[in-house]
Amino acid sequence: MEEHLIEDGKYRYIEKGEGTPMIILHGLMGGLSNFQGVSEYFPSKGYQVLIPELPIYDMPLLKTTVKNFATFLEGFIEHKGLKDVILLGNSLGGHIGLLHTKMFPEMVKALVITGSSGLYESAMGDGYPKRGDYEFIKKKAEDVFYDPKVATKEIVDEVFATVNDRMKLVKTLAIAKSAIRHNMSKDLPHMKTPTCIIWGENDTVTPPNVAKEFHELLPDSDLYWIEKCGHAPMMEHPNDFNHILEAWLKKRGF
Repeated sequence: MEEHLIEDGKYRYIEKGEGTPMIILHGLMGGLSNFQGVSEYFPSKGYQVLIPELPIYDMPLLKTTVKNFATFLEGFIEHKGLKDVILLGNSLGGHIGLLHTKMFPEMVKALVITGSSGLYESAMGDGYPKRGDYEFIKKKAEDVFYDPKVATKEIVDEVFATVNDRMKLVKTLAIAKSAIRHNMSKDLPHMKTPTCIIWGENDTVTPPNVAKEFHELLPDSDLYWIEKCGHAPMMEHPNDFNHILEAWLKKRGF
């Protein structure tokens, strides 16, 4: 992603456009580039798109939790002087968005989740991660998508480097365990924030029944499906994702 990364105190982020603030939250193994389609489309539609780099590998191990990332996000929002934000998160990013919305409901105007953890996600298998086994990591990366070709060599290399860095691996497993522990099924019925749920019909990490459960539990939610799509709809079908999201934002007056 050939974007200018702003370094501002402890925050590193991409910022594009002016208007209603839309904060994008990446997943555990997902980089800022995963949302390139969104960040190129929405600034011309009256949105200020911000993509903060989450400190997944920078927090002390005992603080590597979903709750601390949600608190970090609130610090970023206050640092930027934002209000009435739209949060958009994929996978772990969706979970952070959900928890932040529960903790700071007055700050969030709308929430968008796609392939989000928070209720259930499949583990990567008993043998995961196999350090040093490139083909194993390649297969796991490809399994995230409906079309394995979306898992480019660049993506696979990045995941491979992460699991072969011992400290990054330890923190990856810590945040994954925190996400599993922090189940939000009891919280969701009390969360009144308008929520757009966009899901891949072929997601194997957070399967379709997870999206249905989010929709049932969140009082003010709309659920949309994308065909032939896995765990990262905004990467695999960026145009469909953008059109669904834009239509929902218009319908809700955001």
